[in-house]
Amino acid sequence: MRVKQIADALDISVDTVRYYTRIGLLVPNRSHNGYKYYRPADVTRLRFILSARSLGFSVNDIKEILVTSSQTNAPCPTVRRVIEKRLKETEQRYQDMHELRERMRLATSEWQNKPDQPPTADTICHLIEGFTALKS
Repeated sequence: MRVKQIADALDISVDTVRYYTRIGLLVPNRSHNGYKYYRPADVTRLRFILSARSLGFSVNDIKEILVTSSQTNAPCPTVRRVIEKRLKETEQRYQDMHELRERMRLATSEWQNKPDQPPTADTICHLIEGFTALKS
């Protein structure tokens, strides 16, 4: 398969295929004229990469999993460890975003009836600099 064919088969862009090839997650065969040809095993590998990415695995995580599996070791312990780490990180980001949303709501409410003011020698925007939630 050529780049376009593998991209079409997996409903992704050719740039995505080229990216994973460029960083070494896919290693296609090369013909005598320099064209890259992807085997059915590459389709399987790319499908795995896409699935792992959809679960939040980083490129480095995927490299680690692929190295483990290429040594005929079960990558499942690595997968479990990494997904637990990613889940904790995601939960923390979620909490941080929730707190940010609440600060934004508070700011919107607090600023609703405040007048516009030009900058002064001491302030750039009195709304932000005077926001009470930042002082806590």
